[in-house]
Amino acid sequence: MKRGLLLIDRGSREREASEELEVICNAIKIKGNYVFAEYCFLEVEPPFIEDGIAKCLKYDIDNLTIVPYFLYPGKKVKNAVTDVMKFQKDTKVKFVVTRPMSMHKTLINLVANRISTTLQENHVTIPEKDVDVLIIGHGSKDPNAQMSLDYVVNGLKKSYRNVDKCWLEIEQPDIVQGIKTCEKNDPKILVIVFYFLHEGAHVKIDVNNDLLPALQNSNIKKTYVTKHLGTDEKMIELIMERTREVENAN
Repeated sequence: MKRGLLLIDRGSREREASEELEVICNAIKIKGNYVFAEYCFLEVEPPFIEDGIAKCLKYDIDNLTIVPYFLYPGKKVKNAVTDVMKFQKDTKVKFVVTRPMSMHKTLINLVANRISTTLQENHVTIPEKDVDVLIIGHGSKDPNAQMSLDYVVNGLKKSYRNVDKCWLEIEQPDIVQGIKTCEKNDPKILVIVFYFLHEGAHVKIDVNNDLLPALQNSNIKKTYVTKHLGTDEKMIELIMERTREVENAN
């Protein structure tokens, strides 16, 4: 059986986002033995979903595995799945759709790795149980977004002194409130996790516009910021696990 893969991302105008998706697709193509692995965007920037589907259907394949590449289940994921399945009626290629990248232990491990790597790179040697963590997510109107990030926060709590979360936009607590909460805990070390898939405008600009002033106005002495999730090998492993779930069931 000849299979292809289409990864649907939210969309970004930043060159780094497309470069990261290319790295991820190249790795998935090899690991999953796909004829191809392509990506497209739900919004913001082409290639859009119709472009991605048109490109995929030019290949000689039997099945197309579609991956909604989102950290939170919600409206964006539903829109992506709805939009892509409109094209099923026009082809004999069978479409299967994975779950999004949420509520999975790999995400807990990935964030823990980001934290430990950041501490090592900055030569911080205090035990993890003495480290405080603040995870910054994007924010969503869908209640499942809170649940998805809480899953990661709760999974990390056994390893660190305190683990809190805040949001860039839409939801509360916002970044200023998140820093104030951390300040009340009087941390020795605060590691701030950028819980974003790509190095887009949110990571490069928007988060820092709120975070840097909030830190300057706080009494927290030592803070370190992790890289975003990006092309981490564990994220690629998670995508592969999601694909196997639906491919083995069909």
